[in-house]
Formats: sequence, C-alpha cells, structure tokens
Amino acid sequence: MDGFRKSLFATIVAIVVPLTQADAAGSTFDGAWNVRISSSSETCGNGASVAIGISNGQIASSSAAVTASGRVADAGSINVTLSTGIKRAVGSGRLSGTSGSGTWRGAMCSGTWTAERI
Repeated sequence: MDGFRKSLFATIVAIVVPLTQADAAGSTFDGAWNVRISSSSETCGNGASVAIGISNGQIASSSAAVTASGRVADAGSINVTLSTGIKRAVGSGRLSGTSGSGTWRGAMCSGTWTAERI
C-alpha cells in the first residue's frame, strides 16, 4: 500500500505542476493598468483614461463608471470590450512588459489606445 500511495502522489504532482506553471505564464500582465483612449474625430471626444485590472489574464474595470471585460493571451495579444450605459467599444492590440497599444471601434467612432502598467 505504501508503494501505491507514493505512485498516486507522484501522479498528482505530475498533473498539478504543469497546470500551475501554465497559470503563472498566463498571469504575466496581471496588475493595474491605465488606458488612454484617443479618437481621430473631435465629435467623438478625445483623451479619456480608464483604469483596468488584469487577473489571471482576465480583464476587469477598476471603475464603477466603465465596465471592462476581455482577455490577455500569454504572448500579450489583448481583446477587450468597454461599455458605459448604452455605449460600447471593442478594442484589440498588444501588451509588452509595462506598456501596450492598439485600436478600438465603437458604433460611430474609432481610434487608438495606449496602456501603461501602474
């Protein structure tokens, strides 16, 4: 029975360790980020900032006024949706280290965004 327990323990470790390492790799970009949103059209406004948080690669807003959701892949590609009231924008881009950039598009506006880790 002692050999069975050792074998079972070794099997569990062999399964759990790679899962833990994969989870750690996906959390490279975890933390607080400040996102600055710009538009090329004056009618759409320009210069808004939004604080977001990333946890285990999942995006959430740090503000009650803006809802953020989405995902950051291990390599840094990001897809995010921001909404406030009936307005909604979808963005994509890339994070790298402590910064990132990309584009966004809403119903009637579009533009670029930049991000910095806080």
